Amino acid sequence: MIPKQTGADWNGQSRRQFIKKTGTVAAAVAGAGLFNLPVTAGENKSAVSIVLDPTAAITQEPPVRWAAEQLRDVLTARGVTAQIYEHLEQAPLSQECVFVTSGASERTREIRNIIGTSAANEPESFALARVITEAHGPLLLAAGDDARGLVYALLELADRVTFAADPLAELKSVKPISENPANALRGVARAFVSDVEDKGWYQNRAFWSRYLTMLAAQRFNRFHLMLGVGYDFTTNITDCYFHFAYPFLLAVPGYNVRAVPLPDAERDANLEQLRFISDEAARRGLHFQLGIWTHAYQWINSPKANYLIEGLTPETHAPYCRDALCAVLKACPNIHGVTFRIHGESGVPEGNYDLWKTIFNGVAQCGRPMEIDMHAKGMDQEMIDVALGTGMPVSISPKSWAEHMGLSYMQGAIRPQEMPPRNAPKTGFFSRSSGSRSFLRYGYGDLLAEDRRYRVFHRMWPGTQRLLAWGDPETAAAYGRVSSFCGCAGLELMEPLSFKGRKGSGLPGGRTAYADTSLQPQGGDFEKYLYTYRIWGRSLYNPDGDAEGKRRWLQHQFGRGAEAMEGAFSSAGKILPLVTTAHCPSAANNNYWPEMYYNMPIVDAKRQHPYSDTPSPKRLGMVSPLDPEFFLGIDEFADELLTGQCSGKYSPAWVAAQLDDVAEKAIAQLRHAKSKSRDTRSAEFRRFAVDIAIQAGLGKFFAAKFRAGILFAIYLRTGHADALKKAIAANRTSRDAWVELSNTAKDVYREDITFGPEYFQRGHWLDRLPAMDADIADMEKLLAQTDTAAPVQLKVEPQNVKQAMHAGFTKPLPADPPFAELYNPPSSFRRGQPLTIIAHAPQSGISAVHLRYRHVNQSETWQTVEMHKMDADYQVAIAAEYTDSPFPLQYHFQIHGGEDRTWLYPGLHPGWQGQPYFVIRQG
Repeated sequence: MIPKQTGADWNGQSRRQFIKKTGTVAAAVAGAGLFNLPVTAGENKSAVSIVLDPTAAITQEPPVRWAAEQLRDVLTARGVTAQIYEHLEQAPLSQECVFVTSGASERTREIRNIIGTSAANEPESFALARVITEAHGPLLLAAGDDARGLVYALLELADRVTFAADPLAELKSVKPISENPANALRGVARAFVSDVEDKGWYQNRAFWSRYLTMLAAQRFNRFHLMLGVGYDFTTNITDCYFHFAYPFLLAVPGYNVRAVPLPDAERDANLEQLRFISDEAARRGLHFQLGIWTHAYQWINSPKANYLIEGLTPETHAPYCRDALCAVLKACPNIHGVTFRIHGESGVPEGNYDLWKTIFNGVAQCGRPMEIDMHAKGMDQEMIDVALGTGMPVSISPKSWAEHMGLSYMQGAIRPQEMPPRNAPKTGFFSRSSGSRSFLRYGYGDLLAEDRRYRVFHRMWPGTQRLLAWGDPETAAAYGRVSSFCGCAGLELMEPLSFKGRKGSGLPGGRTAYADTSLQPQGGDFEKYLYTYRIWGRSLYNPDGDAEGKRRWLQHQFGRGAEAMEGAFSSAGKILPLVTTAHCPSAANNNYWPEMYYNMPIVDAKRQHPYSDTPSPKRLGMVSPLDPEFFLGIDEFADELLTGQCSGKYSPAWVAAQLDDVAEKAIAQLRHAKSKSRDTRSAEFRRFAVDIAIQAGLGKFFAAKFRAGILFAIYLRTGHADALKKAIAANRTSRDAWVELSNTAKDVYREDITFGPEYFQRGHWLDRLPAMDADIADMEKLLAQTDTAAPVQLKVEPQNVKQAMHAGFTKPLPADPPFAELYNPPSSFRRGQPLTIIAHAPQSGISAVHLRYRHVNQSETWQTVEMHKMDADYQVAIAAEYTDSPFPLQYHFQIHGGEDRTWLYPGLHPGWQGQPYFVIRQG
């Protein structure tokens, strides 16, 4: 039996001392027969050998060879001689040696046992360990259970070498690790939406080399190039390069279809570049997904369109798309899948299954397995069956948190306005997505049946974070834990700057929109977000993995200030996801941009604003949370305060307190980072300092804005003038915060930052002030009328109003609900049998407990049942009729105590992370 050892067992010992002391590790490794080599003297000891195990077939795969070359090149760049060998016999014994092998090999299994981890035998897993061999001395073992796992092992070493003070010492001090992926799919999507802003990066091969390498190094395994996603409709088209993608890529024999006036040479170069990009992705072990988001070919009311599609008719439309798609896939053999938008925004009326059947045949006829990924909006079973009928693997990708980034759990409930309308349309372009299937517009809907025959993964749209640098490792890690929710495959992120310059709003000068050109990243716009990519990719791969790997880049950039900068990023990065979850005036990223928020009026719903999907009257108090199961809107909270009721949901007053807290922390941590960092004049420091300060300012702004809304709602319900005066003061405080953050952004960002042509999609923070001023003026006008009017009978006693105002801003949320740590959910349930829920609550002071439960199906509403008290327990049974469905179950407890206190359990975890409900799957 071989005893388990750790990396520390080698420290301070010579090779022979270690072998003499233990005997066992050397015997185990040498027993495989590969390491009994003669000792040769005189070699270069400041060099590294990289040996690809010839007995492991995966080491001969191109991505592994590429990753080995990356490690070699990084070592060379750091002044260390490095060479790749095909056999261990070729490697000089005195050199540091990285031995690259399979995780399935006998020797790797033995090493994994020694270091205390089981053999993973799992796709994309890897291990690193230093081992001592009797014949060859110390080796650094890099093992993977497949080619992609080996790529991650080698790129992890390359990353360490890149940032190490002493590259050789870094390799010699590697501690044993074994990592496995938490999510099978970890993707990034990049959208081409602007002729002006996107042609440069699309055509730049050096950019693609750096960008794709970065994605692989941060353990993303999928890249999605989105074409045709820039418009929602086929009207008012201006910049339409790649919008209907096929004629921008190739001429299809038998069809005279052209994008006029695109030159043939440019069209052919586009296809060659697509082949290059997909080949380079495959070279790095990345799955390449081509997104064809639009199949419309006629523009309506679009006199300024820069390209027109000629040569198509309704009769030839579907056959042409089929043949063009097949030709593209054959011309680019390293495209592994195609993403389709199948609802009405694609230009195809919903329910046109015959057209999609024809187009999907282009995938089926390409001659190799090919993923069909369908954007979930408008999806129904007949559409799913059309895709499954091709025999190809099928995925469906719903939006995560509508078109925004919410807190790190799967949304408890969609907004009521996303539920199907009573008189849902049965025909027309949007007969499904605006009709009977509207619950799939902004969530996973009813896609998570246990017996599904398709894969589901979530796509995070860029409504919340699109311009400012973001980096909260806690939120990213929590997303890593929940993205496999109920068997889902994972998460695809639409990258920062998605939709920059869309709908003809592109401007020259770079996508990052810096007025201060010294802040412009030199290697490509993505370099501004290197830390963002690092924490997302590594957290989706392993949310509980090596924290040093996530902060390595910060340490390199900021030295002693790295810890404080990480804290500032973490605090600032929590602000907008909380705002989005609690306050969603529009589910569409087109309309709601909290980074550069367009004022939602508190007083006059007729004031200009873009929030068409807020319930009427469209003002701040009526705005719904993005998760109404766990958060209260402003008017709802005011009603609870004045009636003495308490639902236990997170209130806008609670949200305001959290925002103030993290904003202050972000500012303090940024100040500390500035005092510790090695070079606060560097572009990296200044970029992050500005973006963190803006996000902290947004936290202060929204905190004061929510308080102003609450106080105004109290005024509307009571006529109490003091509430109105306090609302005006809070609204002025919010404006002051906005002025401060706007001045921070002034001279750093351009005066016109464009994510679309409309007033709410472009501009600068300073442009938003007039709407805020008008709102304050409306409040002051009301106050003046109140002061001069004859005394009125107040709707609520003044003392009760004061109590409500006081309670709304001072009563903290109870920290420890009575069920804390006293309930463990069952591991599974059996369909069609009752499920008894028992919670142990011996504490006194509980007046009632309700169970809130629902199928994991957003098309349904949550059910409520009172639990029965039996001694120290509360229990209730979910009926067999309810469990007899294809869906998992989710539930949480509503616990009513004294003094108008109510808790939701389990609630959010500290830092607002984790699922506030329990999930049980069918056994």
